[in-house]
Amino acid sequence: MREQDPTSSSTDDAVLGVIPLGPPPWPTLDPFLFCVHHDDAYPAGNEALGPAASLAGRDIGHDFAGIDGWRMYHGDVVPGFPAHPHRGFETVTIVRSGLIDHSDSLGAAARFGGGDVQWLTAGAGIVHSEMFPLLDREGPNPAELFQIWLNLPRANKLAPPHFSMLWRETIPTHVAVDGDGRRTEVTVVAGQFAEAKPPAPPPNSWAARPDTDVAIATIKLAPGARWTLPAALPGTLRALYFFRGEELRAGGLAVKVSHRIQLRPELAVELVNGEAASELLLLQGRPIGEPVAAYGPFVMNSQAEIQKAFGDYQRTRFGGWPWRSDGPVHAREEGRFAIHADGRKERPA
Repeated sequence: MREQDPTSSSTDDAVLGVIPLGPPPWPTLDPFLFCVHHDDAYPAGNEALGPAASLAGRDIGHDFAGIDGWRMYHGDVVPGFPAHPHRGFETVTIVRSGLIDHSDSLGAAARFGGGDVQWLTAGAGIVHSEMFPLLDREGPNPAELFQIWLNLPRANKLAPPHFSMLWRETIPTHVAVDGDGRRTEVTVVAGQFAEAKPPAPPPNSWAARPDTDVAIATIKLAPGARWTLPAALPGTLRALYFFRGEELRAGGLAVKVSHRIQLRPELAVELVNGEAASELLLLQGRPIGEPVAAYGPFVMNSQAEIQKAFGDYQRTRFGGWPWRSDGPVHAREEGRFAIHADGRKERPA
């Protein structure tokens, strides 16, 4: 396989560069800040919705080692991420399998998974928890998700916090079949591919602007499938994350799994899959092009704004924490739902 310098280009080449993904978080391009792929083979659950297995030998509170193929992350009873703050950006959480129990400082809560997406605008500040309840007491509880951080422009850094649920029933998939009858499925979270147009992003998102060309999608190619990714707008930054499979060709270039493919936006690129089914994540958008100052859970435009974010959080706790624990989970029998900060209750159709 030939690897290209990401800064090199050719007017005839739709691929600008290919780099190894390495361990998460994966490298991203403006307007994206962060992308991580969580893939955990959790065992059967216990009465507390945690793993029915010994936690001995794990660094509880910071368990990222992947012992036995799963992680507790920052959880101590239930895997996940107990209460933590954010300001100045958005999180887009695509849950491919398993469930997430969300709770936040605005009093909102949700349980979602199995193809659902939560789009959270942290804006001026929010505290939330993301726990992974293990409901099945008899068998395994696999969990796989992407969490993507999308920056906010200076004008919306302090927008009111807001979250939207994109239930799997509303997220469209464009299906293309090549001349040999081999399928490609494009599941579209943001942007549009042919007839596949998802629900609108939150109102203050960079993706809500009609000229930013933001797209988030997963692409699944059958063995040997051919599919052409249409061109994007000039000036868009565009990357494919090849996270599952063996090998494919992008614009004629052979690429092994676990690589990021940066694309020239104004050119369509043909993907020709190898002998194994392949999956890719597409992230693209017009860059915001503003200074980025980041520290932990806060992303602003200057270090002074980062310091103010810490001060505001210490003073206000971004609304406080109305839950009895830092890592609350919902009742075992509870299905997929959302309760918004205004009290509105929502369930998928």
